[in-house]
Amino acid sequence: MEAVATYLDTLVRETQKSETELIAQAIPLGLRQMQRDFILAGYLKGEINRETAIEAVGIDWVELAERQHDVMREDLAWAMQA
Repeated sequence: MEAVATYLDTLVRETQKSETELIAQAIPLGLRQMQRDFILAGYLKGEINRETAIEAVGIDWVELAERQHDVMREDLAWAMQA
């Protein structure tokens, strides 16, 4: 919680907006990010098809998730050989 207060204090100082304004902006942004993460996780687990994921979050996010997933799998395969 201390880190959140530090982030908030910094944003208040840097943006010249009130804590209330920043929190009001942060809630929908955070919820959108959580929803996007949920959809992308479902896609990568095979619970959501690619087309549905693209419609929900956009092609850029789906392709980024695919690239990150591929890299993670490559790193894991490399680590298992060592």
